[in-house]
Amino acid sequence: MPQNKLNKKIIEANRIKDLYWEESRTVGEIAKKLGLSYWSIYEFMRRNNIPRRSYSDANYVYYSDKPQFKLKETLNSSEEQLKTAGIMLYWAEGTLIGSTVDFVNSNPQMIKVFLRFLREVCGVDNSRLRIYLYAYAYQDLNKLKSYWSSLTSVPLSQFTKPYVKMGNSNISGRKLLYGLVHVRYNDKKLLENIKDWIHEYTSKICGEVP
Repeated sequence: MPQNKLNKKIIEANRIKDLYWEESRTVGEIAKKLGLSYWSIYEFMRRNNIPRRSYSDANYVYYSDKPQFKLKETLNSSEEQLKTAGIMLYWAEGTLIGSTVDFVNSNPQMIKVFLRFLREVCGVDNSRLRIYLYAYAYQDLNKLKSYWSSLTSVPLSQFTKPYVKMGNSNISGRKLLYGLVHVRYNDKKLLENIKDWIHEYTSKICGEVP
């Protein structure tokens, strides 16, 4: 196969893989976005060995447009502090686009605080939490997954396929002893709530930004 065609095929495969796994799009949504049929995307994924979601993960994505949380209406002073901490953490390290609450960090304490915020303030459904692990090739994935599962109280069955970075871990000057994790909760309404809270808090502190 000519090199230019090979490169194009790789780019297309990576694009579809990112839409499916990173952005949690369904095959139907990918087909609509790219102007192709459902079956053409399905066949392309099969031919290029792009794995499909498990049945439970597919259901998780399919029902993502239906709110699956219950905000706590009355907060005590401790819970107000937790809410503020969760909002500020997400403002700094969260994804503000798309339809998924996605908080990423390597600091165990930050991960624990953000999960307390989701559970105690946002009232999320624990069975819908997902953990996405980013690690280096030299690290023991099973140990890392066990570590984060214990710390987050999220079962291993709710961990998605990890990303393993090849090569030298010292190139960037960073050493992630426990890897990097994304705490994900696929609920567009919850993301919008968090974004509204961020705007509310930052407006009080900084005023309206033109």
